[in-house]
Order: sequence, then structure tokens, then C-alpha cells
Amino acid sequence: MLDFKNDEIAFTAFMQAHQNRVFNAVLNMLQHVEDAEEITQDVFVDVYRSAENFRGDAAVTTWLYRIAMNKCIDQLRKKQRRQKWNSVTDFFSGKTFGDNEPHDFVHPGIIAEQKEKAALLYKAIDQLAVNQRMAYILSETENLPYKEIAEVMKVSVSAVESLLVRAKQNLRKILGGYYHGQ
Repeated sequence: MLDFKNDEIAFTAFMQAHQNRVFNAVLNMLQHVEDAEEITQDVFVDVYRSAENFRGDAAVTTWLYRIAMNKCIDQLRKKQRRQKWNSVTDFFSGKTFGDNEPHDFVHPGIIAEQKEKAALLYKAIDQLAVNQRMAYILSETENLPYKEIAEVMKVSVSAVESLLVRAKQNLRKILGGYYHGQ
């Protein structure tokens, strides 16, 4: 059980120990720095408010990832609703389709010569179904074991394996000739 209500120093230490990991996972899911910063902050606000609810059934990192991924899913749903609304309003205002295309995403930690390939990969990842994207990011960028991914996503290990196989197949289709044999 975690209890930060009367110990600001303990909470600050906890947050400093985990915020980069949470931020990177959220950034990989949302591919937007400002959204990732906001969601990361929201995760730790929730952790502070509900720390006593942590039962210790799973690792603390699993609990943090679960909170973060749920917030990412909520954010992606909001984004989809906004895009649908923008499509309707654009139609009536005469804007052409594609005026609201998403920006190119490049993770800040990627070195200069890999930016183009990374942008292509992140665009492809963004096209995956949410569960496939989540499994892929937790596996490939966060290097979590399948068992922990299953706990975060509240699915079986075999479901994680299946999601990863489908995600990789879909990425190969999307990327086509960009990544030969990878």
C-alpha cells in the first residue's frame, strides 16, 4: 500500500523515480509532447489522490502503466470525436479534406539521422488499432515482459502475443518497402 497524503517528500521521490518512464510510454502512445506532458501530470495527480487504493497485487510500474494507458485511450477517444466534428464543420465551411492532418511526430530522444525513419514508424504505429498500439509500445519501446503487458492491459498473455503478431503484421503492410526484412 502506498500512502503519500502526509509525506510530500516520499511522493516527490516516487514521482521523480517514475515520471520519465510514464512520460515516454504516454509520448509513444499519443505522439504529441504537450499532450504527453499533460497526461503524465494527470497520472501522478491520480496516483497522489488514490495511492491508498494500490493493493500491491501487481508491480507499482504495472499500476502506473495501467493508469497511463487508460488516460491515453481517453485522450485518443477525445481526439477522434474532435476529428469527426472537425470533418463535419470543415464540410460545411468548405475546407478541403486533409486540412486537419496530424503533425509529423519525432520523439525528442531520437538522433538526427534517424528522424525520417522514426517519423515513418510512428505514423505507422499511429495507424494501428489502440490495443495493438498499446501492446506494441509496451513491448518494443518500454521492453515490458508479456506477463506485465497482460496485467497492464487486463488481458491474457496469449492475447498479448496475438496483439503483437497482428501489430507487427500490420506495420509490415503499412511500411511496405521502407523497412526491408525488419
